[in-house]
Amino acid sequence: MKSLNTIELSDAKRALDAMQAALDAEQRTAVICVADVHGDLIALRRLSGAKGSSVTIATNKAYTAARERIRTYDIGQRYKNAAEAFDLAYYGDGRFCGWGGGVPVMFDGAVIGSIGVSGLPELEDQRIAELGVQAILADLTVSY
Repeated sequence: MKSLNTIELSDAKRALDAMQAALDAEQRTAVICVADVHGDLIALRRLSGAKGSSVTIATNKAYTAARERIRTYDIGQRYKNAAEAFDLAYYGDGRFCGWGGGVPVMFDGAVIGSIGVSGLPELEDQRIAELGVQAILADLTVSY
């Protein structure tokens, strides 16, 4: 039987705090969320002024990053590139998303969760999500 490691609520809180601190310092707003190894939501914050539609988009970014085990930005770049283009509908899942801002959390060679950010320009969503990943990984250690 294979067991899967996943991030916990305490990890999610650390990530949310780090991302919110960066957004507050820049006087910006967004929806930030953390999902488990399966892409299911653990925690979400909709900062003051963030659009309601960003809730769905952020959770879909986190879901996609966990399920596909790559950044959503990279998925989006593939389908924007004519040589590698494909329709997201091929995934067969309407939640899949190719906008930047979804990042898998990789630890010890495996995905253990993901971050989703929505409400800023695509590359800014991506940058904030990476801060969340760093906050989680900063407190993890490999144990055998």
